[in-house]
Amino acid sequence: MTRQTVKDALKDTLDEVLDNAVGRAGGVPGVVAMITDREGNIYEGAAGVRELGKETPMSTDTVFALFSTTKAITGTALMQLVEEGKVRLDDPVKKYVPEIAEIKVLEGFDADGQPKLREPRTDITIDMLMLHTAGFGYEFFSHEDRKYREKKGVPSILTSTFDSIKSVLLFEPGERWNYGVNIDWVGKVVEAVCGKRLGEVMAERIFAPLGMTDIGFTLTPSMMERRATIHTRAQDGNITPQPDLILPQSPEMDMGGHGLYASIGEYMKFIRMILNDGEGVLKPETVAQMSQNGLGELKSGGWISSDPSLANDGEFYPGVQKSWAYTFQVNEDPTPTGRPAGQLMWAGLANLFYWIDRKNGIGGFWASQIFPFQDVASYLGFIEFESAVYRTLNRFGQIDT
Repeated sequence: MTRQTVKDALKDTLDEVLDNAVGRAGGVPGVVAMITDREGNIYEGAAGVRELGKETPMSTDTVFALFSTTKAITGTALMQLVEEGKVRLDDPVKKYVPEIAEIKVLEGFDADGQPKLREPRTDITIDMLMLHTAGFGYEFFSHEDRKYREKKGVPSILTSTFDSIKSVLLFEPGERWNYGVNIDWVGKVVEAVCGKRLGEVMAERIFAPLGMTDIGFTLTPSMMERRATIHTRAQDGNITPQPDLILPQSPEMDMGGHGLYASIGEYMKFIRMILNDGEGVLKPETVAQMSQNGLGELKSGGWISSDPSLANDGEFYPGVQKSWAYTFQVNEDPTPTGRPAGQLMWAGLANLFYWIDRKNGIGGFWASQIFPFQDVASYLGFIEFESAVYRTLNRFGQIDT
């Protein structure tokens, strides 16, 4: 079985999946999707347009706001420092970023709607941030965090400011898993240790070794020209382009949790690095550590929306046990799409989804730019895409499920 035969079969199948995601009633405006093995990309596809109402077609070099798919790259920068002995995962974060000691635990709101706060009994460690067990939330996934921000005038994280992550702890550090601004704080740790902006650290220590050039917290003129517009889907299904919806350029803070822009081919280089056990960026034993459940008996699950314009309620693969690693979700059971147990994935707010199957040496990325998260058309397209990949590779005896 030649590699080209597999690539041809994937192209025939996956082009149709992309076309369906765009062409069906209420479909997504545009999508770019790619698959890589350990050697290189074995599928690259694009369908639809960069902005509804304009003629520019979506192309494989289109630039996307990566949102939370930024997190794993920030986690990689931190793990490099762990390898070098410059930080320990059990270090208290306040050792590097003293401001975190000012964050209190929220115990509800009084009769006047004012937050009731107490000091945490436990220091937040780097490990807790990496595993999302520190107590932080997101304003669009937590009614409490949203209400606290409104009462205290804490800016939205989309402002890309340090003040935007100085919110509140929703529970005692270490108590449970909850998705939030943790990795933005990890980025501040990286900056404190390296004495540089997070973007500079990534450029020197991750992007350069992997040949990633079309990526950054600030868009170059070329990237700006190729940027896909974010769209919003209203409750009635109508889709509206939001051409002015863009993260601050240049940002006050390089947001390690969500701030990168890139073309998807650049992210595939990062996925290949993980598939290839670190490939000049990390040690193989570090990648193995980053690929394992770090939560013990705790689990990572779904989310509730506190802002329907940005996110729907949801969960990936309901019924599949899921844990968390540094910093990926791990499916502890096989997924209905065909991914074997123990593999990695995560997503970005504007309906970007990736997975990394280290067992089979396969990784995929599905990228769109539409709110709210877990969009009815884009998320369905991603599920069909991953399913079609495993079905096709299985047909050619290329995978072990």
